[in-house]
Amino acid sequence: MKTHAMDKAKPAANDCLYPFNTLLVEHGYPSTRQFKVLHDEEGVGTGIKARVAFDSRVRIAKVSGYAVSERRLHTLQLSSRIHLYDRWFAGLLRHSCNPNVFFDTTYLELWSVQPLHAGTMLSMDYASTEDALFRQFACQCGELNCRGWITGSQEPLNTEGQAFMEQWRMRKLP
Repeated sequence: MKTHAMDKAKPAANDCLYPFNTLLVEHGYPSTRQFKVLHDEEGVGTGIKARVAFDSRVRIAKVSGYAVSERRLHTLQLSSRIHLYDRWFAGLLRHSCNPNVFFDTTYLELWSVQPLHAGTMLSMDYASTEDALFRQFACQCGELNCRGWITGSQEPLNTEGQAFMEQWRMRKLP
């Protein structure tokens, strides 16, 4: 497993967020001018924020990474047996039940689905690409259409999710 070596890749000289010399901003890959990577106190990436505004329904970036055979943190499912490991950009997108971006798994592109203002956190619906998640979780999006507990599109609630949803539904009752 090459995860540790992949995580230590150093950024290229250009302002591309990807640490690969062959991926250039001029070719549509995300730049530090367009996007800001948010980090936690240990320096681990936790999200992506737009630094500039984007119109609705436009490609905002090409996506890259390593093709791996298993699901893990920072992967996006490309097919039932192939996952894209991308801890530099797309793998850092937060979940929302009302997402503002869409990941095109065929062309490896990220598209806006609504206008994005500078300073907006980028979010996608994890169920739009994942049959099953690396780990299920309680949603924090706060949207009116929030599903409460987030799973992949093909997986049932785990035991923790079932307990959470019982409590969540009780709080939603009038």
